[in-house]
Amino acid sequence: MDLADLNPSAVLRQTLLGVSRNDQLRQLIQQAPVSRDVVKRFVAGEETPDAVRVAGELVETRRRVTIDYLGEDTLDPEQAASTRDAYLELLGALSDAGLTADGTVEVSLKLSALGQALGRDGHRIALDHARAVCQAAANVGTTVTVDMEDHTTTDLTLATVRELRQDWPWVGVALQSYLYRTEEDCRDLAHEGSRVRLCKGAYKEPASVAYQDSGDVDRAYVRCLKILLQGQGYPMVASHDPRLIEITSVLAAKAQRSADSFEFQMLLGIRPEEQRRLAGAGAQMRVYLPYGQDWYGYLVRRMAERPANLSFFLRGLASRG
Repeated sequence: MDLADLNPSAVLRQTLLGVSRNDQLRQLIQQAPVSRDVVKRFVAGEETPDAVRVAGELVETRRRVTIDYLGEDTLDPEQAASTRDAYLELLGALSDAGLTADGTVEVSLKLSALGQALGRDGHRIALDHARAVCQAAANVGTTVTVDMEDHTTTDLTLATVRELRQDWPWVGVALQSYLYRTEEDCRDLAHEGSRVRLCKGAYKEPASVAYQDSGDVDRAYVRCLKILLQGQGYPMVASHDPRLIEITSVLAAKAQRSADSFEFQMLLGIRPEEQRRLAGAGAQMRVYLPYGQDWYGYLVRRMAERPANLSFFLRGLASRG
């Protein structure tokens, strides 16, 4: 293939995903004080009080919040249990701060962080930990959304969500439009009471299972969006793309959806002015708020998902270096 035929955005994305697995570069960036200063835009902090404080500030601006305790691909049973306990502590602290009523602030889970990859018992371990978190969420009046990870875990993640929904029907799940299978998954999940977060996807996936061209991913996103908005569930539209936000508004109007029957979701630190505009206009606007010490992998994947974010990060390094 001629270099002129390569998509620069795709090349940058693949490079960034490779960087996320570079341990030496990870250590260099994590140890640089300037890095932590820049990361504050995208990550609430490393401890529970940091997450609660930032969530409270967002709620004051009429935005809702979902909080992710960072970490994934856990291969240590003790670490998986520690992640569960971090969520239990977080939910208690959010309740004490008066932030959980009616799902104003909820939590997002990665099953790999709860032990899904722990051999033959991984599914049971992750399910048990997720059950504990869901019960704690129910106790304080809020909800849980299960994040989607790479395509090899999609079936097991959906199976886990089905099991959780037997006791907590409000458990949400994320779907990724770049996977060929997602339109059918949307059809299966667009039923009454079903909370579905639709995002583009941020993992490196092969062409055998996922669209590689950004235009194809966007078109797939719109097809999935139509299915969800025409269904009976509660779509959670996770995108920063102005075109997709406008398309969502048009499709929601055609489907005669009320403003409280779906929501927009954006990442902490990305298009905050637009977040405030949507919230001020009466839309349900939820911010995905990550916190914890394992912020490096999350940050680099966000750069890969939206390479324009890289310019902000580099400008921050240059201005303080």
